[in-house]
Amino acid sequence: MARDGVDVRGYFAWSLLDNFEWAQGYTKRFGLIYVDYKNELSRHPKSSAYWFLRFLKGGDGKNGKED
Repeated sequence: MARDGVDVRGYFAWSLLDNFEWAQGYTKRFGLIYVDYKNELSRHPKSSAYWFLRFLKGGDGKNGKED
């Protein structure tokens, strides 16, 4: 829903830290989702993913995982 005349339907989470992950050859993990390379690339949201979700929804973003 548009607020203040801006219609935002999506957001791509990227940060400067992604560049460091690439430079480390993916030996250090950054980001919102943990990818388990040993188990068919299964993906697991990190606490930061739940914080980011609450932030986007306008929550206070103080806790880790969703309640």
